[in-house]
Amino acid sequence: MQYSSELIQTMRQALETVMASVPADQSVFGLKAAVAECILKSAAHGQTSYDGLVTSASDQIQAIVSMLN
Repeated sequence: MQYSSELIQTMRQALETVMASVPADQSVFGLKAAVAECILKSAAHGQTSYDGLVTSASDQIQAIVSMLN
């Protein structure tokens, strides 16, 4: 899938925002990659707003952390 440079920048900003909100004790190896994957999947399904991407990734943090532990 091809993403515009604007959407790529939005996805990067969303990733950094979500990662900044993760408590240090939950920041497990592979978390950033898994959150990035979540954001990419959301974008592929049509979610292109910053707030929407942050929300969709934030909603998955606990599940991702559990999966990676």
